[in-house]
Amino acid sequence: MGIQSVENKAKEASRDVTPREYRMYIANKAVESPRKFLDVTNKYTGVVEAKVQLATHQDIDQAIDAAVKAQPAMAALGSYERKTILLQVVTELKRRSEEIAQLLTMECGKPIKDARGEVTRSIDTFQVAAEESTRIYGEHLPLDISPRNKGLQGIVRKFPIGPISMVSPWNFPLNLVAHKVAPALAVGCTFVLKPSSRTPLSALVLGEILEACELLPKGAFSILPVSREDADMFTVDERFKLLTFTGSGMAGWGMKARAGKKKVVMELGGNAPCIVEDLVPDLDYTIQRLVTGGFYQGGQSCIHMQRLYIHERLYDQVKHAFLEAVKKLKVGNPFDEDTFLGPMISESAAKGIEEWIHEAVEKGGKLLAGGQRSGSFVEPTVLENVPMEANARKEEIFGPVVLLYSYKDFKEAVDEANNTHYGLQSGVFTSDLNKAFYAFEHLEAGGVVLNDSPSVRVDSQPYGGLKDSGIQREGVKYAMEDMLEHKVLVMRNVGVL
Repeated sequence: MGIQSVENKAKEASRDVTPREYRMYIANKAVESPRKFLDVTNKYTGVVEAKVQLATHQDIDQAIDAAVKAQPAMAALGSYERKTILLQVVTELKRRSEEIAQLLTMECGKPIKDARGEVTRSIDTFQVAAEESTRIYGEHLPLDISPRNKGLQGIVRKFPIGPISMVSPWNFPLNLVAHKVAPALAVGCTFVLKPSSRTPLSALVLGEILEACELLPKGAFSILPVSREDADMFTVDERFKLLTFTGSGMAGWGMKARAGKKKVVMELGGNAPCIVEDLVPDLDYTIQRLVTGGFYQGGQSCIHMQRLYIHERLYDQVKHAFLEAVKKLKVGNPFDEDTFLGPMISESAAKGIEEWIHEAVEKGGKLLAGGQRSGSFVEPTVLENVPMEANARKEEIFGPVVLLYSYKDFKEAVDEANNTHYGLQSGVFTSDLNKAFYAFEHLEAGGVVLNDSPSVRVDSQPYGGLKDSGIQREGVKYAMEDMLEHKVLVMRNVGVL
């Protein structure tokens, strides 16, 4: 089916819907009083299917004040209580998994199989947080390191940092919220969350689940869809002790510059490379993982495999197999079980991808597959030898586009993979352990994936980037560390019984 036919079917599927209203949450409670509403569209049909309350400046101020007041009670929760809360969320996510997956597909446009995968990952994230909530260990320090310190010893404990500002993106509207909320609950921090205005619904469903957690002190959480004009309080308000942001580099670095004294955690963009030195274990597996890495969720992922470097001895074989597999991918209705690519998040996003594809060809790249757009749909696209000056090569395209390159020497491939201002994750296919460790040691990325695409992320791993891809790490245990302050008790044994 051509890309134009896909868009036509989407238009035919549009129907009159009475939008469901979703409430925001302030201090653990759904807000019932009248507010302005934000429309949320079905990204496949373009029909408004939901309306969510928009928070005002006063709402945000009230939520922050509630978080500050609730912090002592939140910090006083026992680890068993924090674990109980997190496991209650796990139970509810499991019970409502299909409902939430359908909601994700509607608000985000991701294929239903990917939406179910995101719900499963979110369950994993809260499950890991429940386990880690009882493992916030301290340390005993022998401080008698010289004669002048005789009789000194220390105890180190970790304490919750305080109220947290959370700003989450649209591409994983449940699991990337979970990666902020679950660690905060695990350590005992209150929070105010701003979900993406494009995809706020799954975060508000999480609010429904948290509202039922009676162990949470009043004021422990607020979830506020906010207009861009009022969103700055999430960055500049000094009552927050930490800002955690996932999104674009332009927005993230600007927020960091205005964040003041608070700690900042940022997971930003990527331009992920993958090097194929060997077929491990064989061609079929390699191609399957490369196609998934390049086109999963329409490439709308920070670790989407954007650049593919193939050793010259394998280039023609891998290129041919890769193109054949790409041409079989189904673009269409994200609610269909066999759809691999749904719509982009918006038509404007699709137009931007299309423009970069055309620019890449104009600057000397060769179009091998795809390249067409209709409405918010973009064909899975493969380009060859796109030069550095093209945006598709030097920036994050955030769409279903993969660039192919051939190389002779492994070290040169690593150098070329590093030739970017991003550094989130990289992939390497090799059966040579020495080359695997060379890549691990020399690739400038927060994560290196061996014998798989760079799009692999396990929700318990440390996750974050170097260079313009961010600072600090997510991944439950590692996010918890940034939400904790170390405090030392220094004790002198004075010999008194």
